[in-house]
Amino acid sequence: MSTETAVAIGVVAPRGTGRVRPRRRFRDLIQPTVAILTAFLLLGIPFWLVIITASKNQAEAFNPNLSLPTEWQLWDNLVTVFTDGEMLAAFGGSLLVMVPSVFGVLILGSMAAWILGRRASKPLAFVYALAISGIVLPPAVVTIVLLLRQLGLAGTAVGMIAVYMGMYLSTVIFFVTGFVRTIPVELEEAARVDGASPFRVFWTIILPLLVPVLATATILICLYIWNDVFYALFVIGGRLDTLPLNLYQVASAGLYLQNWHLIFAYIILMSLPLLITFMIAQRKIISGITSGAVK
Repeated sequence: MSTETAVAIGVVAPRGTGRVRPRRRFRDLIQPTVAILTAFLLLGIPFWLVIITASKNQAEAFNPNLSLPTEWQLWDNLVTVFTDGEMLAAFGGSLLVMVPSVFGVLILGSMAAWILGRRASKPLAFVYALAISGIVLPPAVVTIVLLLRQLGLAGTAVGMIAVYMGMYLSTVIFFVTGFVRTIPVELEEAARVDGASPFRVFWTIILPLLVPVLATATILICLYIWNDVFYALFVIGGRLDTLPLNLYQVASAGLYLQNWHLIFAYIILMSLPLLITFMIAQRKIISGITSGAVK
């Protein structure tokens, strides 16, 4: 049997075949390594800078850098920020505007997405395009403030909740509409045959199935509202404190001026609630992101 014939029928491996596999293994290793290093540079270094700066004294933190502190003062700085920065009142203000905003926008957005995802017509397609246009169209701050003044809601928590609900309703509709279309219609038809009203169908069948995607939307909206200082400054600035507004006010007033160790310690305390929430609900968040692609 000739060599060419043996190679053709697979008895003898062609020359150079053994060199390809190590190259492929090297490529398989280099790609995740580059991805991990990139993630470390983009996320790890800023996180390290925050922790290190918050652990220094005022003199060492005057010019923030990645060097270790001579003496770790993280706990002392956190206690100082919590007591002198009036964080407890600001934390209550953040919850006061965030919880009703998130709850209201999730309920209204999921109801609207259920209707838009189930009924196909040109008018509703136009309504859907108009509803999700808020994702790319920035709100007009001056118009919002003037309208709230006319309604008597400027500087109130109700006005701030209405602004947040109007801003992020399009996000919920965009997330939930695609997920609703993956839910079998037969579930709703069976409930209607049993005499269930549309509200009961939504509340007992559709809403429980939307938990993964609503968990994802909840984290995103909470992140936006929790860290918002721009719109809160114009709508409720000076009348109600939230954590970002409180940090902005005390820093500009001189309490934390040039005190970078206290500013970074404040950022750590402000980020802890969302970080803990994300760690607890990360499975539902990831399943909500990937569910539309799997189904």
